[in-house]
Amino acid sequence: MQQSAVPELAHAHTRPIHWLATATALAGVVALSSALQPDAARAAQPVTKADPAPAAVAAPDPAEAGLPLDCGPVGTVVKKKASGDLDGDGRPETVAVVHCDASMGTPPDGVYVLTRSTDAARPRVVATLVNPKNRETVSDFAVRDATVTATLHGYSSADVPNCCPDVIDSVQWQWKNGAFVRSTPAGAQSV
Repeated sequence: MQQSAVPELAHAHTRPIHWLATATALAGVVALSSALQPDAARAAQPVTKADPAPAAVAAPDPAEAGLPLDCGPVGTVVKKKASGDLDGDGRPETVAVVHCDASMGTPPDGVYVLTRSTDAARPRVVATLVNPKNRETVSDFAVRDATVTATLHGYSSADVPNCCPDVIDSVQWQWKNGAFVRSTPAGAQSV
C-alpha cells in the first residue's frame, strides 16, 4: 500500500457541526459589520444661518426730490439722469442734470446727487456738483464705475452772451473721503 505525501487530516472531512460553526460565524460577522458601519456620506453641507441680504432700494427719482433750484412759476426739467452706487454702500444714487423750463435761451444746468435711505419717503439731495449760478450747461453726461463724467460749457466773462459759451471743460467726480472730488479726466483738454 502506498502512503500519500500529505497525511490525512482529521478535520478534512466535513461534518454537520463544521457547517453550523461556519454559518454562525458568518452571521456574526454580517451582523457586526452592519452595526459598525461608518456614518453615511453627505453630499450637502450643513445649513448655516446667513446674514440677511440688505433690503433692495430703488434708485432715487429726481421727480420725487425737492431740488434746490428756484425756477419760479416755470418749473424744472430733468435734462438727463443716471444711477449707480457712487459711495460703495450697496445702494444706488441718482445724478440728475436739471434746469429751469425756460421757453427761450439756454438756461444753466444744476447737477445734483440724490440718495434714498430705506426709511425715507422721498429722495434727498446730498451733493451739488454743478451750481446753476455758475452759468454752465452740461453735455456728454454719464455715470460709470462710481464716477460721474460730464462736459461743461461755460463763459470766460459776464460779457459773453448766453447763446455762445466760450469755455469747455471735461470733468469727473468721484466719492473720496466723504465728499465728491472734482478732477479732470486723463487725456481731457479744455478750450
